[in-house]
Amino acid sequence: MISRWQLFWIPQAVAVVLLVLAASLAIAAPPQQDQLVPALPSDIDPKLPTLFIIGDSTVHDPAPGEEGWGDAIKSMFDRTRINVVNRATGSSSSRTFRTEGHWKSVLAAAKPGDFVLMQFGTYDSGSLDNPNARGSIPGVGEETKTIAKTAAATESIQTFGWYMEQYITDAKAKGMTPIICSYIPRCPRPSNGNPATMPSLPLALTSYTLWAKETAEKEQVDFINLNSIVWQHYAAFTPAELKHKFFTEADYTHTSPAGAELNARSAIEGIRQLKDSALNLYLLPNPSAGVAQPNPA
Repeated sequence: MISRWQLFWIPQAVAVVLLVLAASLAIAAPPQQDQLVPALPSDIDPKLPTLFIIGDSTVHDPAPGEEGWGDAIKSMFDRTRINVVNRATGSSSSRTFRTEGHWKSVLAAAKPGDFVLMQFGTYDSGSLDNPNARGSIPGVGEETKTIAKTAAATESIQTFGWYMEQYITDAKAKGMTPIICSYIPRCPRPSNGNPATMPSLPLALTSYTLWAKETAEKEQVDFINLNSIVWQHYAAFTPAELKHKFFTEADYTHTSPAGAELNARSAIEGIRQLKDSALNLYLLPNPSAGVAQPNPA
């Protein structure tokens, strides 16, 4: 026999359980499109072409004392003739910038005549299948690996080159001009008790720099070897000077505002080397006074 007290409290308990379930589902659900960072800020001119910049936290870094080159480069374009929108996202790889919906947001705002400057590789060497995995399969081939994302969902992981090709294909389909950059170098760091050393230049094309170039050549799009251009400027410094002048105290990957400025100027150098690229038309004649110099001996 159910008492009057039970008749009162059972519906209340059921309601609480349903509320808890709904809250847990909301937390676990992936971000919806309207929860992503808008692809276009409110102050752009829709009549102008737009340069979208995509990549990771070395391209856009809002942390205090840190900056990505995609933010610093904005002032180097004639903003009365072109919009510059940096949609790089921290910790993104070529894989996760797509799977987390950031690329979809860019495409939704893109129009014919726009440009997209892309840099990935910094985080592509990570794990493929741990809980926070963001890695892609090394290379430019057709290899795949299927992993379990949840008990009911799987993901087919592709190579770095495959993901880069998808960005190019999507961009061309929207009438955009894609340009691939190799990823910026990290600061040399001490290893096993030995002091940091500078590499011998010129560097051979390897790993993500090589694969970015191979993908650009295969898809017949412009390629900027940003890694190489930056190293040419870094060569004037010791590892300790590089760390102090251009990188944050936190690590050897993320740049200070001065480092972002150097990398942005390096990207401008690369754009100027693309003699047939229409993006050259929108550069300011002399956007910067030059690269910082090492301290005199």
